[in-house]
Amino acid sequence: MSVKIRLQRHGKKGKPFFHIVVADARAKRDGKFIEKLGIYNPITNPATIELNVDAAVKWLNNGAQPSDTARAILSYKGALYKKHLMGGVAKGAFDEAEAEKRFGAWLEEKEKQVSGKSEGLAQSKADAKKAALDAETKVNQARLDAAAKIEADAKAEADAKLAEEKAAADAKLAEEKAAEEAKNAEEEAANAPVAEATEETPEAEKTVVENVAEKIGGAAAAVAGAVGAIAETVADVSGKIAEAVAPKTDAEGEESEETKA
Repeated sequence: MSVKIRLQRHGKKGKPFFHIVVADARAKRDGKFIEKLGIYNPITNPATIELNVDAAVKWLNNGAQPSDTARAILSYKGALYKKHLMGGVAKGAFDEAEAEKRFGAWLEEKEKQVSGKSEGLAQSKADAKKAALDAETKVNQARLDAAAKIEADAKAEADAKLAEEKAAADAKLAEEKAAEEAKNAEEEAANAPVAEATEETPEAEKTVVENVAEKIGGAAAAVAGAVGAIAETVADVSGKIAEAVAPKTDAEGEESEETKA
């Protein structure tokens, strides 16, 4: 019967988990197995491997053939190297104690490599985390700077608007003050002649009365003259009428006397 060392899949979809088993080559992958040698979890970094090295070496010496993945795991855990050392003991090249000593040194060196890899991965993870934190800090600082700049610009704009409004208000106040001063000056200028005229009012009124009196006097004199002229005219007319009537009367008188005679 052909025997193989292979992986038997377990775990959920997307989260594989394997058993390292010894099984009949004709059995299904996830079917019956002869012996379980260990486990393999590829999800972790580095991968988690637990292996019974002595049992794996026994099955290798009995002719079990590992699959490609199983061979890589056996090599990684030192099963193939221990099988090689056991071959040297069988040939008499060195004893079993020397083989165990050499295998122990190899395991120690391998542990250092795995530990170094783990530390390197941890350092890389820390560096990546630090870089991400630094990048996030820079982004946050840039956002804060942008927000501060926007706030400063808004404040500057508000201050400029307030200064402009204040300047406009001051200009309007100054204009109103200037207009008021101009109006006051104009009123003072207008009131000054009135005051002077008011002070001179008695003389002005006296002059007006005199002028009116003079005009009335002149008119009365003119009327009197006109009346006198009319009276003279009437007198002349009356005289002329009297003269005209008088001779006729005399003539009529003489005619009467002649008639009587």
